[in-house]
Order: sequence, then C-alpha cells, then structure tokens
Amino acid sequence: MSTTDAPTKRGRPGYDQQSVLQIAVEVFNRHGYDATSMGILAENLGISKSAIYHHVPSKGDLLKLALDHALGGLEAILDQPEAQSGTAEARLEFVLRQTISVLVERLPFVTLLLRLRGNTDIERDAMERRRTFDHKVAALISAARDEGSLREDIDPRTVTRLLFGTINSIVEWYKPGGSLSPEKLADDVITMAFKGLNAPR
Repeated sequence: MSTTDAPTKRGRPGYDQQSVLQIAVEVFNRHGYDATSMGILAENLGISKSAIYHHVPSKGDLLKLALDHALGGLEAILDQPEAQSGTAEARLEFVLRQTISVLVERLPFVTLLLRLRGNTDIERDAMERRRTFDHKVAALISAARDEGSLREDIDPRTVTRLLFGTINSIVEWYKPGGSLSPEKLADDVITMAFKGLNAPR
C-alpha cells in the first residue's frame, strides 16, 4: 500500500454528507467554486472522488446544499412573528439582528453566497432568492421612514445599500470565537445604523 492510499482508507468511514458539505464549502471559499474540481475536493477530504459521489451526485449538488443552508436561514427570519408585527422600526431591527445572527452562525455558507458570480443556474437561482430577501428588507426600511422612525433626508436606496454593505462585510473580517460576541456585534451594528457615531448626550 502506498502512502497516498492511507488517507483514503482513514478518511472514508468518518464522513457523512454534512461533514463533506462543510469541508466543500471551505474549499469553495478558498479556491472559488469554478476553480474547485472534484479532485481538489477529494484531496482536501482525504477520500477518493468515487467516495464523494457516495454522498452527493455532483459538485453542483454540493453547491446547492450549501446555498440552501445559507438562504434558508435568512428566509426563515421573515417568517417569524417579530418580523411580521409591530412597528416597521421594530421589525427592521429584529430582521437586521437576526440576519447578523444567521451570518455568524453560518459564516462559511453565507460567505459562499455573497461571492457568487452567477455562472450557473444554481448560482443564478440563489442570487434571485437573495435579491428577494434584500427587497423585503428594503421595503421595511421604506416603511420605517414613512412612519417617521427613520430620517427622511437620506434616500432609502442609499440606506439599504449602506446597511447591506455593512452587514455583508462582516464575512470578510469577523472571527467567531473571538472577543467580539455575535450579540455585541449585532448591538454595535444596530447602534450605528439607528443612532450613528455621535456620543450620547
């Protein structure tokens, strides 16, 4: 037996679909989805390509599972009672907090979602689902502005882009397990979004 055969023997029994998916997402984020072959995935998993096919039919199926995990978390936020009743400002704050929570909890998956280029039908479908989510949040921003909770001198489209830009940037710098907890992160973003950077008076 060669030394290159050993990882395949050791690694193969220890994987289920979820663990294969977790490592695949990390590899997609590191190399880019298009540049990641099944061979690269097999090398990172320490198993053969045929062993990967035991868990999923194709690389595209891995991508779809990953994106469904990211989008499912985001879409579920809007189905919660707190997102559907109360003032627009309260609903918006709840949705933003929960969005940050999902982003942190599913960081590699949301990172993959945000880096899509739209080169496949799976990617384009996911991007459309993300746009639908964004539009619903944008509608909450407009509703909060209309009810007088948010200032009227800034274009709602600008507010939407800046909020999403701030939240989406978290995937590039946030390190789970560090000194900044997810709860404090959400508090800081909400404070900046609703109260700005001026010191309390």
